[in-house]
Amino acid sequence: MSQKSAGPRCLGTLLFVPLLLAVAWLLTRPLLGWGVEPATVELLVSLVAFLLLLICLPIRLGRVWGVADPWRALGLHGPLGSSLGLFIQGLLEAALLLVGLSAVLVVLGQARWGGGLTFGQTLNAMALLGVGFAEELLFRGWLWGELQLGLERRKAAVVQAVVFSLLHIRFDQGWAMHLGLLPGLFLLGLVMAGGRSRDGGLLAGAVALHGGLVAGWFALQNGLLTLEPTIPIWLIGPNYSSGTALPQYNPIGGLLGWLGLIQLLIWRWRWLSQPKSPHRTT
Repeated sequence: MSQKSAGPRCLGTLLFVPLLLAVAWLLTRPLLGWGVEPATVELLVSLVAFLLLLICLPIRLGRVWGVADPWRALGLHGPLGSSLGLFIQGLLEAALLLVGLSAVLVVLGQARWGGGLTFGQTLNAMALLGVGFAEELLFRGWLWGELQLGLERRKAAVVQAVVFSLLHIRFDQGWAMHLGLLPGLFLLGLVMAGGRSRDGGLLAGAVALHGGLVAGWFALQNGLLTLEPTIPIWLIGPNYSSGTALPQYNPIGGLLGWLGLIQLLIWRWRWLSQPKSPHRTT
């Protein structure tokens, strides 16, 4: 890569997603004048930005990456049987991680098994699987591939994990709770990259693991598991309750979450140094 081409490409990487968000905000901002709640508008901004991402990704990959099949390069165009198998495997990995975490909490006397979920909560949990698809497409699909245009594969994985962790932090909620979230999110970013490498470049397994963790933890702390109010945040992560009926902890920011992610990363780290997958054309 020539030095002349590296500058504009780097600038394009930095501005790609912010520009999509800006356009989405401009398209949805008039809804505020029609009496739509700000929280609803914020959700719509995210949805519109994601739709714009789906539209613009093939164009960018064709022009910047020089690939003929952008969805294949992003890890979404693979054999159906392989993708389905990896998706099921990712869900099982998420389930094992969450069951293990829950079992430790129960043994320590910090939680007890609850009753169950309402129909609405079940639907909510299923919808949260979409978080895995959106974020894996953005971070382990586009961003990691974009970084590999100028960086060695493992270094690019580290950089995308740093970006992933920083963009998930809401600094208006105080610095104390972020001390645990940052390393936890960084580990999660590396785990997902290692999973995609292990899976031959396909995203299905990473999507299922990511979405399964989000959806599964929602189900656990909203009915399947009852957490003691005295549970230490260093063990289970920060509490985002903000006056809600049930505490909303984030185990990514606690010791148990770190230990689980470290174990997954040990199994996957070696894959990050492997040559690029045959499923990828970059």
